[in-house]
Amino acid sequence: MHLIRFYGVLAPNVKLWPAIIPSASSDANPAAPDQAESPHPSPLARMSWARLLKRVFAIDLEHCPNCGGPLTIIAALLDPTVITQILAHLGLSARAPPRRPARSDDLLATA
Repeated sequence: MHLIRFYGVLAPNVKLWPAIIPSASSDANPAAPDQAESPHPSPLARMSWARLLKRVFAIDLEHCPNCGGPLTIIAALLDPTVITQILAHLGLSARAPPRRPARSDDLLATA
């Protein structure tokens, strides 16, 4: 939800919009002939989820931690029963550890 709303002459569908908002004029900045005839650049591709994990959590799934070579993702397991079977086979718990109770900090207590 947008938190800023524009009214009056700055509203997005106002008839005076072209007169108020500056636009690039063709006389002020003439384009080179090769730029004018070239097609528009394609939009940037979305980042892969492996690259997003690296950016957010510092988990590098694109390079091998041992040799530094490139890694290839060959599967993503999404079925909970398969995940449970694999974890049980490896001797790992399929359940998440229990949550700790919330701390009770007395912010207003005097020492």
